[in-house]
Amino acid sequence: MRLLKLIGLSAALALLIAVILRFDPERIAAGLVSAEPGYVVAGFLLVQVQIVLSALRWRYTAARLGQHLGIGQAVGDYYLGTLLNQLLPGGVAGDAIRAVRNRTEGEGGWKIPAQAVFFERIAGQGVFFLIATFGVMLWPLLGGAMIPEDLRHLFTGFALAVASLAFVFLLALSFPPRRAQPRLSRMKAAMAQVFLRDRAWIAQTLLSIAIVASYIAMFMLASAAVGAPLPALAAVTAIPLCLLTMLIPATIAGWGAREAAAAALWPLIGHAASDGVAASILYGILALVGAAPGLVFIPAVFSRRRKR
Repeated sequence: MRLLKLIGLSAALALLIAVILRFDPERIAAGLVSAEPGYVVAGFLLVQVQIVLSALRWRYTAARLGQHLGIGQAVGDYYLGTLLNQLLPGGVAGDAIRAVRNRTEGEGGWKIPAQAVFFERIAGQGVFFLIATFGVMLWPLLGGAMIPEDLRHLFTGFALAVASLAFVFLLALSFPPRRAQPRLSRMKAAMAQVFLRDRAWIAQTLLSIAIVASYIAMFMLASAAVGAPLPALAAVTAIPLCLLTMLIPATIAGWGAREAAAAALWPLIGHAASDGVAASILYGILALVGAAPGLVFIPAVFSRRRKR
């Protein structure tokens, strides 16, 4: 398993280097060096809003399951988790840390914290996939004259794949195997508590839309900073597709795959591939630096552990 991870990370690093060398490295460097400071500062501040809103969504989800998290505790743990996700492969190490750090004493004390973290991520990813899917489906209709025919087929295939996965998931929930029925029943009850009862879906949806919008706005700021402002259409088309690559577990925070996607997609919205690569690199830098306040909470982690 470690060997596979090492191979994946090496491939992602090689892809990043190859993309930079392929698409005018001098122009990429010039775009990053001359990035507009106002946009950069706005992007950094947006990361803070993003993390705080995500922490509040996690706190709300945990409360729906009966776990109380203080606001300071939730925000601090989310900063730390986000920083770890930016630095470690797979993008889930920080989430695991959040679950482990908030477990209770006794057998099964990790189950509710793990559910809270899992459902909190599901809420965000669900909204994100919906935006990406609808954007891909509507792009050819809303101004996709520059999209090559092979990419149109690829976008159609992506939309069909997402729809098929959603159908299979719903089918599995409706007709589970006998052995899985008790466990699945408990999961469905927890999902109903988190997302449906007492109109919880309203708060979950509003928070998730705001968080996903902050990711998209941050990428638009990064692109504008390097001199390639994006049209509004990109907010529901190119950017969500680019961000989807960050879910690839073989990378660290999407580095490499995200830049390759930006190089392919930015020419479809009227910019050079090198502009997309520069925007993606700046986005990654902003995400990492924006999560750096998580370092402040590391002493608190060890202090709380000693008290326990």
